[in-house]
Amino acid sequence: MIIGLIDVDGHAKKKKWGATIYPNIALGKIARWHRNHGDTVEWYNPLRTERPYDIVYMSKIFNFSPDYGYIISNARNVIKGGTGYDIKSVLPKEIDRCQPDYSIYRNIPKDYAYGFLTRGCPNKCRWCVVPRKEGRIVPYMDVDEIAIEGRTKLVLMDNNILAAGDYAKQQVQKIIERGYRVDFNQALDARLVTDEWAQLLAKVKWLDKNRIRFGCDTHKQIEYCERAMEMIIGYGFHGEFFLYTMLNDDMNECYDRIQYWWQRLQDARKNHTGNWVYAFAQPYRDPDNPHRPIPQWQKDMAAWVNKRAHFVAHSFEEFEPRKGFKCIEYFNCK
Repeated sequence: MIIGLIDVDGHAKKKKWGATIYPNIALGKIARWHRNHGDTVEWYNPLRTERPYDIVYMSKIFNFSPDYGYIISNARNVIKGGTGYDIKSVLPKEIDRCQPDYSIYRNIPKDYAYGFLTRGCPNKCRWCVVPRKEGRIVPYMDVDEIAIEGRTKLVLMDNNILAAGDYAKQQVQKIIERGYRVDFNQALDARLVTDEWAQLLAKVKWLDKNRIRFGCDTHKQIEYCERAMEMIIGYGFHGEFFLYTMLNDDMNECYDRIQYWWQRLQDARKNHTGNWVYAFAQPYRDPDNPHRPIPQWQKDMAAWVNKRAHFVAHSFEEFEPRKGFKCIEYFNCK
């Protein structure tokens, strides 16, 4: 069979097929399964005429991404899947257990692998579809299954690994013993960091500038993040911390929360202390109303926070996202 693949989210961002450092894992698994069965797999080519595709798979992760805007006329069958199309969409078990075929992607280093150790999350954050889609957290895959083909740098996309109890500790212990370098790129829950976890996390070899990610989506989480970081540093961690901060509808609360981390960073730079903390701001998207307009203040705050040069150099009030407009105006107009 001839198989075509369409990464709908990637196409919406006008990327070349496969040109990403964050692969669509579902399409990678589909590619692996079909190639294992002797099929030809390629990124979809609308100009293919010599023989039509037997199946074209279209994967869409985000429901706010625009759909693929062209008619697929050279395929016998088109299969659409992914949360962006249907929150209940899942791969068949025999495909889901495969590892991605990394050869279909450009720009992914040969020593990197991507996957999940667990699926699901016990939290019910209003901006997140994971609990609705996957339910409570459950073991999913062993880390050695992900580290295939000599790939020892692992981007693990678990939504709340620390909530998986003994299974999570066994997996992290194995990561330490194997010497894998990892990034839990969906962040850790600082509220779940115990003394035992702090010891383990301090021993892990972290990817991306030796960086540990936490979530800080409410003002209350500041104290938990501070406590977790202090504990991990106490066990010898010398890297940096990276905090995901969700922007909700309350501009003042979001400003106060991010301003706390901005001031902490300024003090650390002034006093030449290590273990710097950076933030990353994500404007809120309603899962049930994905095309709801994002307020301009959220776009501007995210632009300030997420461009490290701006976040380090000056405050939000001084940030000039557009010529003639400084963000202090958001406070002056109240």
